[in-house]
Formats: sequence, structure tokens, C-alpha cells
Amino acid sequence: MTDSEPARTAVRGTASAVPAVGITIYGCEPDEAVLFRELAPRCGVTPTITEAAVTEANAGLAAGNRCISVGHKSRITNATLLALSRAGVAYLSTRSVGCNHIDVGYAASVGIAVENVAYSPDSVADYTVMLMLMVVRDVKAMLRRADVHDYRLSDVRGKELRDLTVGVVGTGRIGVAVMDRLRGFGCRVLAYDSRPQNSADYVPLDELLQLSDIVTLHVPLTADTHHLLDRRRIAQLKAGAFVVNTGRGSLLDTESLVLALEAGRLGGAALDVLEGEEGIFYADCRGKPLGSALLPRLQAMPNVLISPHTAYYTDHALSDTVENSLVNCLTFESGKQHG
Repeated sequence: MTDSEPARTAVRGTASAVPAVGITIYGCEPDEAVLFRELAPRCGVTPTITEAAVTEANAGLAAGNRCISVGHKSRITNATLLALSRAGVAYLSTRSVGCNHIDVGYAASVGIAVENVAYSPDSVADYTVMLMLMVVRDVKAMLRRADVHDYRLSDVRGKELRDLTVGVVGTGRIGVAVMDRLRGFGCRVLAYDSRPQNSADYVPLDELLQLSDIVTLHVPLTADTHHLLDRRRIAQLKAGAFVVNTGRGSLLDTESLVLALEAGRLGGAALDVLEGEEGIFYADCRGKPLGSALLPRLQAMPNVLISPHTAYYTDHALSDTVENSLVNCLTFESGKQHG
């Protein structure tokens, strides 16, 4: 059972105990809307749903509702937060683990509390391990050859996880779930976190980078973790090491990573998130300029996997996200905001 499952019980057992409240849901995709319409009435919540991302122009859709829910795909400007506050919004629940698309401090200054949602960490953990397996087995290059009917084997043999050391940077719920999966492969697992919380084999970050064959990033993006892997730390990685990032793009100094890959110092990279992904990921960019000088260079490399911030994208995570968005709203309206 995941630690988000109790939220389902709370949602499904609240209808008779909580007076009707309203929530405006912005950036709501069709499958999300189905779940919101199904679950909200069961707990006495009236949803106002729009596919449009929240902006200063449509902040009025929240009038009469103190709670709103937003997606993570678009940055929310301070002007929008001010407009929401003037419309009577006091609580913003983002359907994401990260809040880096919102100026939380400014939101508080205009009277809006901001909170993220918890969802099953298994979606991102599964995807992270999949990327590790793909990048150490040279899957991208193999599939490219097979697509043009070249079925010869690569000159370079793949690696087995049991022979490797994996460094997990960040041991929150997702990082721990990744470590749980890696135990089944028999590899050595090292961990780094500024606040160690379990019995993992913790080492200083510089030591982890020097010892690991694969480094995977699972820390939140903050001022302290921006470019956590900068040029100096990327230079500390073992020759032939692999970098996996399913956290946030700006945890990596992308330019320094590209230079290290192009120089042949690293074995490869698998990136589900990227600096400057806004306006590129989640859009059909065929035939359009990408607006990123580094992304084409990364995608041209046979040992680099790029996916469009999709690790979280499972039906289970969606269910958790919708249910916990409603729980957040109910908790706020009951005066029991999380500390």
C-alpha cells in the first residue's frame, strides 16, 4: 500500500461530514476532469473545471471559491497570483510534487497558501530504473538501427546493474522507492541527502560522484540545489559514468553536461527533465524552432535519452493527484492546514 492511499479513504468518506465547498481546477486535462467530476461530489466539493492554465485574464473563474487547483506545466506569474487573491482565493493546491513554477513567498504575501500534492512515488521510481536499464544497454542506438532494418549488434556490450554502483542523490519518497527497486538487481547503492532519514549507505556528495557508475537525481529544486551538478561536480564523475535525472532540469548544469558528453568523458545520460523545457515539453514542436540550443545537441547523441517530463504520467499517480487535491481543499476549508 502506498502512503498516498489513506487519502482515498478520506475522500470517499467525507461527503456527509463536510459542508459543500467549491474548488476551481485550472489546466485540467480530460482524464483529470473525469476523475474530478466523479470524486468531488462524493465529498461535498463543487468543481469548476477549465482546460486553460491559470492566468491573470481568467483568474475570475475562481470567484466564489477560496481554493483552486493548478497544473505544473505553466509558470504562474505574480500578476496572476495577485489577481487570484483579489478574486478571493486563499489556497492554491498544485497537482505536482514541486512548487518551482510558483513564487510561494509572493503568494503568501498576497494571502494565498500554496501546497503540493503527494502521489505514489512508484510512477517516477519505475521510470527511473527503466531509464537506467535503457542507457546502460545502449537501447537508443539499437532502436535507431533497428528502425532502418540494421540488426547488427553494437560494437560495445551493455552493462549489468549488479556490476555497477548507483548513487541516489535525494532520499525522499521517490529516492527511497528507487533504492527499494535497485536492491532486486543486486547492485551497490550509495545515497546522499542533506538530511539522512533511513538506513541507506550515506556518503558525502563528492564521494558519491567519484564512486558511482550511475548517478540519479531526486532532490527538490531550490536555491541551494540549483545546478547541484555543476561543472566542478560533473568533472568529479567517474569516466564512463551515466547521469539520470527525473527530478528537475535545473538540478544539472546542462551546458557542462553536454560538454562532458561530447568530450566522451561520460557513458551517457537519461533526462526526463531539462533546463528550459517550458514551452517545449508538452507541445508539438515538429517543424518549429525549439528555442533551445542544447536540446538538439543532446538528442543528436546516440548515448543520450530524452523524454518530455513524463515519469509521473501513470493512471495510479493521476488518481492519487486528483484525490489528494480534493483532500487538500477540504483540509484547508476545515481549518486544519498542514504545517
